[in-house]
Order: sequence, then C-alpha cells, then structure tokens
Amino acid sequence: MSLIKQLWLIVGLVLLLAFGGSLIIGLTATRHYIEQEVRIKNADNANALALSMSQLDKDPVIIELLLAAQFDTGHYRHISLEGPGGEPIVHREADEHVDDLPRWFVELVRFEVPPGRAVVQDGWRQYGTLTLASQHSYAYHTLWRSSLRLTAWFLLAGLFSALLAWWIVRGIQRPLRATVDQAQEIGERRFTTRPEPRTRELRDVTSAMNRLSLQVREMLTEEGEKLDRLRHRLQLDPLTQVVNREHFMQHLQVSLESERRRAHGYLALIRVGELATFNEQLGHARVDTLLKELGQTLRHLTGGEEGALCGRLNGSDFALMLPWEDDAHAMAKRLADSLHPLADAAEGIPLPMAIVRLTPDSQRAELLSRLDAGIAEAEARGPRAHVIDTCDAPPPLFTSHEQWRQALSAALDDGVYLAHYPVLTPEGELLHHECPSRLRLLGHWRGPSLFMPWVRRLALHARLDLAVVTQALREIDRDGLPRGIHLSMEGISDSHLIGQLQRLLFTHAEASRALWLELPQVAVEHRLERVRDLCQALRPHGCRIGLEHAGAGLARLADLQDLGLGYIKLDVSLVGTIDGSQERQTIVRGMVTLCRSLGILAIAEGVATHAERDTLVEIGVHGLTGPSIRDPRHELEDDSDD
Repeated sequence: MSLIKQLWLIVGLVLLLAFGGSLIIGLTATRHYIEQEVRIKNADNANALALSMSQLDKDPVIIELLLAAQFDTGHYRHISLEGPGGEPIVHREADEHVDDLPRWFVELVRFEVPPGRAVVQDGWRQYGTLTLASQHSYAYHTLWRSSLRLTAWFLLAGLFSALLAWWIVRGIQRPLRATVDQAQEIGERRFTTRPEPRTRELRDVTSAMNRLSLQVREMLTEEGEKLDRLRHRLQLDPLTQVVNREHFMQHLQVSLESERRRAHGYLALIRVGELATFNEQLGHARVDTLLKELGQTLRHLTGGEEGALCGRLNGSDFALMLPWEDDAHAMAKRLADSLHPLADAAEGIPLPMAIVRLTPDSQRAELLSRLDAGIAEAEARGPRAHVIDTCDAPPPLFTSHEQWRQALSAALDDGVYLAHYPVLTPEGELLHHECPSRLRLLGHWRGPSLFMPWVRRLALHARLDLAVVTQALREIDRDGLPRGIHLSMEGISDSHLIGQLQRLLFTHAEASRALWLELPQVAVEHRLERVRDLCQALRPHGCRIGLEHAGAGLARLADLQDLGLGYIKLDVSLVGTIDGSQERQTIVRGMVTLCRSLGILAIAEGVATHAERDTLVEIGVHGLTGPSIRDPRHELEDDSDD
C-alpha cells in the first residue's frame, strides 16, 4: 500500500473513531440524563397525585374521574390504583408513540425507567397504592434528533477535514512525487535537481538527492573536461584554436566519401604572406595576435553550420570549408571584408586567397593541388588578390530558383527513398540501419550532395525531415527493422515541425519505438532550447534520440543528460586510424566510459578498416558503422541511381 493511501486510511480512521466515539458517548450520556429526569418526574408526580387523592372523599367515581383526567393529559404511559390487598381499583394504560422512529434505534436506546409509587391514605387508613409511569416517547424523538444533528455536524466536519487533509496530502505528495521522479531520473543516468520543499523531513531528503545529483554531474563534467582538453591537444592548433592539418584533412576526406556528408560548396585557402619577414619586423607577439584573430574570424565565418570547418594547415596557411556556400564570388567578398581589416591593422600583411569548388567526385589530392596552384597565382597577382577555380562544376539540373522549388516540392510530394547502411553491435547484432535520403529528380534518385544546397537555400528542411520520418515509419511498419534518420538543425528550428512529428509518431505508435532520430552535434551547441523542446516532445513516443558526429563539447555531455539522449555517434575524426593512435584510443575510451555512466550508447561511425573495428571493440563501444561494417543477414539492397 502506498504512503498516500496509508495517510488517507489514517485520516479516515481518525474521523470515524472521533465520530463513533462522540456519538456513543453523546447518546449514552443523554440517555442516562433522560432516564434520571423521567425517574424523578415519576416519583414527584406519583407523590403529588397521591397527596391530592388522600385529601378527597373516597368516592370511587370521583377517584376514577380524577385519575382519568390526569391520564388524559397525555403525559403518562401508565396509571393504576390498587387496593391494600392488591385488587385493582383504577387502571389506565397507553401505547408508546414511537412508530415514526426506526425500530433499531428504539431497541438500541431503550429506556429502563422504574414507575413512581405512592400510598393514598383515607384518614389513618391506607386506601391504596398509586403506580405512575410517565410517557417518555418524546425522549426517543429528542434523542433521535440529537443523533441526526450530531451526524450532520460530523459529516460537515468530516468533509472539511477531508478537504484539509487533501490539501495537506497534496502538499506532501508533490515533493514526494518529485523525489520519486528524481530518483528514477538518476536511475536513468539523468542527474537533475529539484526545488526543496518547505516540509523539513522532505527538504532533507530532496537536499540529499540534489547533492548526490550535483556531485555525480560535477564528476562526469570533470571527466568530460579532461577528455575535451585531450581532444584539443590532439585536434586543435595550440595558437589559433582552429583544427590542425590532420583533423582538417580527415574531415575533408570524410566529406568527399561519406554518403550523408557528401561534399558540396567551396573550399578556401588563405595564406599569411611573408610571415617570416613580418615576424622580424613586428615581433612574434604581434604576429601571434594576428594569427589568433584570423583564426577567430574564420571560426565566426563558419557560423556553426553543420559540416563547416576552418583549420590551420601550416604556419602561414589557413583553410576554410563552407559546404552550403553556392556563390564563390560572394564568399571571396565576405572573406576579404572580414580579413583585410585585420591585415591592415598589422602593417598590411599580404592575404592572398584561393577558392575551389567541392563536388562529390572530387579527390582530396586534386583539390589540394588546385588550391596550391590557385594560391600561387593569387600571390603573383598581388598581396590581396584571390583566385576562384570552378572549372569542374557539374552542369546544374535546373537553371532557376523557381524550377528547383517546383522540382523539390514535387519530389517531396512523391516521397523519398532511403538508403540503408547497418549499425551493428560488436557481436554483430543489428542496432539499426542508417538511412540517408534521396529524392527523385528528372527520373533518377539523387543523393543529398545534389539537392541539399537547394533544400537549404529554399528553406525546405522541415518538409524534407517530415518526409524522411514518414518514409522511415512506413518501412518499419512493413518489416519491423529499426531505422536511424537524420534531422537537420534548420528543420528542428521550425516551430511547426515538432507538432507534425508528434502527430505522425502517434499514428505509427508501434513503429515509433524502432525509430532512431539523429541530431547534429552543432544543433546542441547553437539550438539547445529547440533540441530540448524536441526531446521532451518526442521522448514519450518511445523513439530514441541521439547525436551524430559527436566529438567536440565533451565537457557539456553531462549537462545534456536531462535531454534523455539514447546514444551518440563518435565522429570519424576520433575513429579514423584509431588503431595507430594512443591519444585517440584514450579519448574514445574515456568517452565510452562517460557514456556508460550516463546510460548512453556510444556508436563509432566511419569505421573503415578491420584494424579500427578490432580496436574499437576492445575499447568497448556499443555499436559500429562505416565502410568495413557489413551485415549480409540484415542489409537491405540499395538500388538507387545517383
């Protein structure tokens, strides 16, 4: 039995005992009082009537008339006069007037009052004995009315007491429920806190739970900060705090090879010219300040966009990748407007730039070669010149915004196609299929590298996300296999998408429990409140929500546990060549440990070799996906035509 039910039972028993005890005591006391009063009345009336009769002539007619008149007043139940030898002289008797009262009540409180007796004298001789019993039916009525009034009062008092007890119990129940919820959340590895209630005992419990939650969160945050510092040493340039050459090259390679992050947009190379000369002229401190400001400006230009990245390739060269950029000249102008004032403030340091277009079929070595050629040409043209290389740009499918809008709207109305790539446990069991989307344009299924820039430009992310979720749920209804799909940062920022997703998941209640929704890491960094709203709205439907491309922001992972994240996918920058890097192994091992502490699955993405797979399995990841992960038992045929 719950504590609340026990409290209600105690309140009910107390009220019942109070009512029953008061009723019994009240009835008993009143009954005894009435019996005593009636007994005295019987004696007094008998003595008074006997005295009156002793002073009269003992004419039988007169005696009978006197007793009849006394009896007819209605206050007597029994009057009799007997002679000295016991022979009856006059006898009058009436019934009890209690027919309108409950029989059980009359029997329960039955009065036992002895009649009054007195001797009637005839001079010095005894004439007879008078016996008189008063009519006490009125006492039953009085006692019944008193019982009804007492019952009504107790019902009113009980109702008021119940309302008061309900208010008190609710005040106790609310912090109790909050404490139970907090305990359940801690059991689910979500270390939340609760406001402390006013009740001292409950306040002590809540305070202890809050301290426990905060201590565990602080411990996990410290571990995350340690991993973040280690990742910074591994991936970031120590001076400018942009990514180093190795990490940038790996990110570029993944963008060129990954199905979901297929390359598009533009890649820029910015060179700080004559760096050695200006080091001698301006001093290392001033040049270092310029390089730091340059790195900060380039990070700002990425705008927190998914896939955008800036890095320092060597002492003087910086690279900027903007996957959503579609106008090279506008990009060159933004770079010039942002960077040239920095160069002017440092005695006009040369900043030549080269820009090349990214395409899905580009090769990294070829891109770098063209960038080197472009930067050499820009240096030859002048200290602030820029060169744009778009010679390999594929012919567009459509030539105007309106044509793209119509084509994409029609493709979304027709439905999307989902490719399937398995995500397996170390034992080879299927966790889910990664399902990048494709749209049918001009009669062929096209990959995201072709249509995503236009989806972004035309603000169709929400429609695409909804279409992908719809298709995934239909496929789950068909075969029951779990699917993992990507939600864009722009899509979850749409105020109507969450409500549409809720209705869709409610319609496909069974399939929603096999749906894995992936949010980009940058969404947590730049759209945290929208991510929180999405998680709170969709979590009751049973779908799993996770982060993909996770790597940065490990120190915040413990602060994100209230979102109810089910998994994270470790970015390929941490997974790639992990078999030959002790530092990467240390970071991933720490992340896996942190995820286990938070009850989150850690899945490695972009696993390209068997050596990487074996190392990750030894570290203890929960799942793997990538080019080397194949599952012939579950893998679905991908017959798309890019």
